[in-house]
Amino acid sequence: MTAPTPAPAGTWTFTDDRGQLASAPRRPTRVIAYIQAGATLLDHGVTPLGVFGSYHDGDTPDRAKSGLLALDEVAYFGAGATLDPERLLAAAPDLVVAVSYGGNLAYGIAPEAAKHLEEQVPLVVLDVGQGRSLDEVRERFAALAASLGGAEDPAAEAALDAARERLRTAAAQPDPPGVLALSAADADQVHLARPHAWPDLRALADLGVRLLDPPRGGGANWSTTGWSEAVSLAPRIALADARSNAAPLGPAGVGDARVIPWNPELPASRAAHTRFFDAVAQALAP
Repeated sequence: MTAPTPAPAGTWTFTDDRGQLASAPRRPTRVIAYIQAGATLLDHGVTPLGVFGSYHDGDTPDRAKSGLLALDEVAYFGAGATLDPERLLAAAPDLVVAVSYGGNLAYGIAPEAAKHLEEQVPLVVLDVGQGRSLDEVRERFAALAASLGGAEDPAAEAALDAARERLRTAAAQPDPPGVLALSAADADQVHLARPHAWPDLRALADLGVRLLDPPRGGGANWSTTGWSEAVSLAPRIALADARSNAAPLGPAGVGDARVIPWNPELPASRAAHTRFFDAVAQALAP
């Protein structure tokens, strides 16, 4: 890959995870972002002008993905095939922020639409996929937010460290409970998450949480199977996908497992990760 040409002194620049240099004459203030990225920027004190969703999302923003965003005050520009690049550009953004699950593709934006947007406005794409650790994803967003004049609360790092210790302690108990992450497909099938494929699940494993791995075969991120096979793994805790595209759990739940909501698209901030670790630690408590 050719190294990006340095920007003139005084301009705003940021090199994204594609290795692309985004630049603008001044620090962007009118930011439109993928909803996960928008929630992350808000945790750093940068309020986006608007957000957009993915091909899994609908006509309204997914509350499970939106973190602390005030959705009645932040414009929603659609999702997937309904994302209209011209409507987005008409809002006069000076930066668009997207995420990627690898391959340098902006998640939730058709390649032609992404190319059109990038011809008109700086586009930053940050990788949130399995090739990154949770810490790496968080620090990349922190760097972007810092370039935009944002920063997390100074106490956020200490709070995250404390949450890590609480989780490590809870996970170290004798006979630790098995934890299964899943996304309900329908009454007959369920998608079981492969722990290695998700930065947040790998972070749990690194802190000692006993994550249950579905059988080999099938997709890279999920194993799609019947509910009886999920129950046969004997989870004592189920992290259930809370996003709007996931089906609700049936009345039988997941056997005897305690179910807690899980957002596979957590905001990439210390505050959000603190809340996530604490929720799992509380579920693990004897």
